[in-house]
Amino acid sequence: MTPMNRRGFAAATAGAAAAAVSLNPVTAQAASGHRTHGTPTPTRTDGLPYDDTTDFDDAHRGFVAAFTGGPITTADGTTAWDPERYGFLDKAGDRVPDTVDPSLWRQARLLSHQGLYRVADRIYQVRGLDLSNMTIVEGDTGVIVIDPLISAETAAAALRLYRDHRGERPVRAMIYTHPHVDHFGGCRGVLPDGPGDVPVVAPSGFMEHAVSENVYAGPAMSRRSSYMYGAGLPSGVTSQVGCGLGLTVSLGTVGLIPPTHSVGATGEEMTLDGVRIRFQMTPGTECQEEMNFLFPDLRAVCMAENATHTMHNIVTLRGAQVRDAHAWAGYLTESIGLYAGAADVAFASHHWPTWGNDDIVELLTHQRDLYGYVHDQTVRQMNQGLTGTEIAETFQLPPQLEGVWANRGYYGSLSHNVKAVYQRYMGWFDGNPAHLWEHPPVEEARRWVETLGGQAAVRARARHYAERGDVRFAVTLLNHAVFDDPKDKRTRRDLAALYTRLGHTVENAVWRNFYLTGARELTHGVISGASATTGPDMHQALTADQLIDGLAVRVNGPKAWNLDLTIDWHIGDDRRRLRLANGLLTRTTCTQPSADVGLTMTMTKAQLLRMLAGKGVDGITMKGDASLLTQLLSVLDKPDKTFAIVTP
Repeated sequence: MTPMNRRGFAAATAGAAAAAVSLNPVTAQAASGHRTHGTPTPTRTDGLPYDDTTDFDDAHRGFVAAFTGGPITTADGTTAWDPERYGFLDKAGDRVPDTVDPSLWRQARLLSHQGLYRVADRIYQVRGLDLSNMTIVEGDTGVIVIDPLISAETAAAALRLYRDHRGERPVRAMIYTHPHVDHFGGCRGVLPDGPGDVPVVAPSGFMEHAVSENVYAGPAMSRRSSYMYGAGLPSGVTSQVGCGLGLTVSLGTVGLIPPTHSVGATGEEMTLDGVRIRFQMTPGTECQEEMNFLFPDLRAVCMAENATHTMHNIVTLRGAQVRDAHAWAGYLTESIGLYAGAADVAFASHHWPTWGNDDIVELLTHQRDLYGYVHDQTVRQMNQGLTGTEIAETFQLPPQLEGVWANRGYYGSLSHNVKAVYQRYMGWFDGNPAHLWEHPPVEEARRWVETLGGQAAVRARARHYAERGDVRFAVTLLNHAVFDDPKDKRTRRDLAALYTRLGHTVENAVWRNFYLTGARELTHGVISGASATTGPDMHQALTADQLIDGLAVRVNGPKAWNLDLTIDWHIGDDRRRLRLANGLLTRTTCTQPSADVGLTMTMTKAQLLRMLAGKGVDGITMKGDASLLTQLLSVLDKPDKTFAIVTP
């Protein structure tokens, strides 16, 4: 542990004052008193060091110029990003609205800073033009672009802003820190014609994980992300005020330029346009494949998304594979050893940089201790027989960690991170036989409502609990009532009002967006706002096996039970044999002809993609019974991009 500096002193002082305070996302306004009825110790945000302006100073430090080009639009005129959307955050100033948690309001104001910033000699960032940051490093003859945002349109605008103030420097290299779409999706805004001879660097395994996350489960994740980021909500003090990690997601064109160079080992070095870079691999942390890297000659380190100014997610509420909090803490320990004394500034793909080696080490230490403590204490209590929900209800951070701004739960939360650690080890089942075979939501809701005496009785009981301050149980009751009768407008209205009440009082931006999006959909129906997760580049990047696996998860098993067919696909040099039997589509490599094959199709990858997009089979050579293809395509479900969440 390094000697305590000004940031550490303020955090420790606040932490000591809040020693008995839990970091559950629900504040005293939302869940006051009545501890005997299952309400957790409320979050206290009034004891935090609001007079510490370090983060505001750092967020503004190095400011060069703001983006003033107005809304950034796509080719068809759709707004991909509106820089003025969050102007209300500056206009309100220090006055905290009653409808926003004070700590979250502070974070939102910090995130509202936008424009071009100088991070260090030869290093610049464009912040506030998308969920993530674009970092630009000046090399000997051009620039290296790190993490080109979500959309081509925002990435192009960010690069234009840089060039307007630093000159027309060509892109000599591009680096992806990890395969989440907000770190590669805007690549075509940086290299619109593809890489050519420009190296594109990423951690090994990048393509596998970029495709699997965004294609296999992409439709479900995209729908849930509309809740998580609140992109379909209006912005304002009663609605969306950001998502803790950034303001929101851009809604432009997503691309994917495959890496030309992979990094696979910590300590590996690479020189790009005269700039020396040393990598640290961190798999299983914020992403399954991720890397930090040091610019040793510039004394700057990129922490990717492994150390930011918020508690991150061990599992995201949009859906993802559970991350390894133990490994995350371990890699941050390694980072401390690698970068102590080696860097004067640490920057990440979100938020603002941290300057000074002591402050860098302190940030990494606090974040390491955060994830390590959440992991170890969850496992300890798990081994004493507590379930994830029980552990999360009373979980507390040590005051010296809880009072650190960068550890606050704006994006991740203690509540859902504790449950994620439990899930990683124990799965969905808590061991109680009563929970082994519960009714699905609608059937359970009908029985609850019947037991309580009908819709009117449930609403009355919900009002009773809400008036007592137990909004959580009131929401539980009304949720059952909505699932029993989703057409009852009074019940939907009452539940929407309580979701709004909760949303206005939580510190966690993602929880706020979930509550407020749920309220809006109860009153206005399903809203748009999900960012794209796929596009032509993503589909083109799929291997033959990934394309087939993508079809396999769309097979409607019961519709396909009685089908038994075999088709060979010759896709360029790839030879794949598809068999649909017992409701399962399997693939093998074709090694020799087989009498079981009823149809052989020879095609290019582009022709295959057109066929799968429903654009016909022109140019595809077919030998055998073409009706087998029709039978296969007839049992494929089309993903529902607007499925219900707060209603049956």
